[in-house]
Amino acid sequence: MRLNEANVNIDNGKLSIETDLLGGNSPFCVVYCGGKAKITTLPDHGETKVITHQGKVKRVKFDEGEEF
Repeated sequence: MRLNEANVNIDNGKLSIETDLLGGNSPFCVVYCGGKAKITTLPDHGETKVITHQGKVKRVKFDEGEEF
């Protein structure tokens, strides 16, 4: 799976995330819903879609490509 559990600390309305799971300076995305957070790196070429249903995150879709 591309999504990894993220250790999240919420203190005074601020979200603190450890990014050591990513390794490097790649762009990343954090998805938070219902007290649970997941983190993933973004593809070099492609789309990452967050699908919601009734106000909650249902799934995250990755559509990747490569330039010819």
